[in-house]
Amino acid sequence: MEDELSFSDIYGGRLALQRRYYSPSCREFCLSCPRLSLRSLTAVTCTVWLAAYGLFTLCENSMILSAAIFITLLGLLGYLHFVKIDQETLLIIDSLGIQMTSSYASGKESTTFIEMGKVKDVIINEAIYMKVIYYLCILLNDPVEPHGISQVVPVFQSAKPRLDCLIEVYRSCQEILAHRKATPTSS
Repeated sequence: MEDELSFSDIYGGRLALQRRYYSPSCREFCLSCPRLSLRSLTAVTCTVWLAAYGLFTLCENSMILSAAIFITLLGLLGYLHFVKIDQETLLIIDSLGIQMTSSYASGKESTTFIEMGKVKDVIINEAIYMKVIYYLCILLNDPVEPHGISQVVPVFQSAKPRLDCLIEVYRSCQEILAHRKATPTSS
């Protein structure tokens, strides 16, 4: 079963949450951010090129225009490949673990996998970021102290969804974790 819900991020931008239910013990959540705006791209490019043209008219050196074009193209490629994330995915399977994938605008993907045996809990935490924001995070078991937490892994770091979206994902994660604890064969 698959459905799509619309939410907003902490800045008011639109986010799309796709929920895929493969089985009672396996669910996937894809949070899609808006694509790069042609308007903002054009504004930044024009600003850089107009500043370069202004320097060119003062210095009469054509290298300034060439450097502005080169820097703009390199900056855009770097932004698309290393910064702009279009989609973040959380896949949770009670017998295996949790996989988090970030898909960049350039097509590059970054994946992190956490074994279910290391997962202590999934919680919604709050932080102060010019205002109070909420984020979903995975608590990892401390191998030394059984009741301790070794690490806190934030989820959906780029999209920064609001609390209502996080609650949807949180409830499903808790259902799977409860299903895992209720199943005697899980490790």
